[in-house]
Amino acid sequence: MAEEGTLTARGVSGATYEFWCYPWDTTLKHEGGVYLVLKKTTRNGNYDMLYVGQTADLSERFEAHHKKPCFDRNGKTHIAARLENSERTRLLVEADLIQNYRPSCNG
Repeated sequence: MAEEGTLTARGVSGATYEFWCYPWDTTLKHEGGVYLVLKKTTRNGNYDMLYVGQTADLSERFEAHHKKPCFDRNGKTHIAARLENSERTRLLVEADLIQNYRPSCNG
């Protein structure tokens, strides 16, 4: 996997979560986690967050994702992932981040 560094996201609760960023077409591990679909901006190298999700298997989630048309329309470039085996924790982190960022493809 071609990791491109880390990204720290803050939830509405104030909690921070560290994610590892990869180019969109990277195959991730067969593990549970929370993920962010991102668009890298050219003006400053930062990312726009398009979507926050969670899954029990990061390795098979993205090309067949039901929101992929929205990702494509919004110019997705990267995926960021944070491993988390507990579904309960994944759901809490996902909700915390969605409430703070209100990503366009989560609507």
